[in-house]
Amino acid sequence: MNIQEFAQMLNGRQMGQEITREEERQTKELGYVVLFGASDDLAEFRGAIYDEVACYGGTDDIYVTTAGLVEELECHCKYALAARKKEIETAKRIEAIWAEEGYAWTYKTDIPHATFDIMEDGEKYCRGIVFEAGALA
Repeated sequence: MNIQEFAQMLNGRQMGQEITREEERQTKELGYVVLFGASDDLAEFRGAIYDEVACYGGTDDIYVTTAGLVEELECHCKYALAARKKEIETAKRIEAIWAEEGYAWTYKTDIPHATFDIMEDGEKYCRGIVFEAGALA
């Protein structure tokens, strides 16, 4: 199954039922990452990357590598900042966009991906994406 077929399988699901545990396992085995919005403040990653990122109101600084998300730093020491700068330089960027195009959440990235729609009460809620973790290398 390619990313377009996987995205089509998720298309039209309801918020809160975006992906099953079995599909998460399958996604991980295939080396795919599924990204979708949750609530008004989270971007959820499932599959080869299993994580979440806070993005209330949207954000343009979600950085992801084959190792996962580049974490925000709590400290501001020069060594930690230098290490994060190096990670960001090699990472792919994803922008989480709040309340545009008729969706609560959409995503913009240069990572090759396929899209799917998540619904809430018959309305478009989120345009999620599926991409190959290998595209992050």
